Amino acid sequence: MLYLFIGQDSPHKDSQYSLKDFHLKNIKKEHLPKEVEEFNFDTLYAASLSLKELQEKLSALPVRAAKRIIVIKDAQELKPDVEDFITFWVKKDIKNIILLLDMADQLGKNQFLANISKNAKVFRFGLKSVLNTFNLTRLVEEGKSGQAMKLLDQLLKEGERPERILGGLRYALEKSVLSLPEVRRRVRLLLECDLEIKTGRIRPVFALEKLVVKLCALRHSLH
Repeated sequence: MLYLFIGQDSPHKDSQYSLKDFHLKNIKKEHLPKEVEEFNFDTLYAASLSLKELQEKLSALPVRAAKRIIVIKDAQELKPDVEDFITFWVKKDIKNIILLLDMADQLGKNQFLANISKNAKVFRFGLKSVLNTFNLTRLVEEGKSGQAMKLLDQLLKEGERPERILGGLRYALEKSVLSLPEVRRRVRLLLECDLEIKTGRIRPVFALEKLVVKLCALRHSLH
């Protein structure tokens, strides 16, 4: 059994838990007796997760329970061989293991999600923010600097992280059909912005504003 948590977490309006923790608590309550939870619940982190470790966890049998629950945090960082294994594993419809992939975003993971989501129960979080990030990339590609700057301001006021906005712009570039010289010019601007944010050379909001203006200007220079 596979669950997908996709998107940014946020507080739950009617509980002390975040939205993701609230749903995870309900999944545990439905499938895992409290008295044996510590024996049947694992939290793994994608960046350091090896294929061998995941296979060992998935092959372990539940202890005095019908199911085990394995949560993989930051699943947007899964390695390709682990993704391939999960794609194969989910098709087997194993009943005694619940695997939950928790990813902050799906940038670069669209094909992987397409391969597994039909066999999963999907929960999406922060869709408005994700949608607006993609809208921003569209406005930039159209060279609409005024509208792009207004949407960038809205995203930042809503709490969207500068590095996620930069990631959205980078992803759009990866999927574009621009010529190699045009891609190189944009990559140089993205790297410059990333460096400014990481080094604190200027405030992240100013770095992003400068990037958006320059990307829109490049678009106009093509015509």
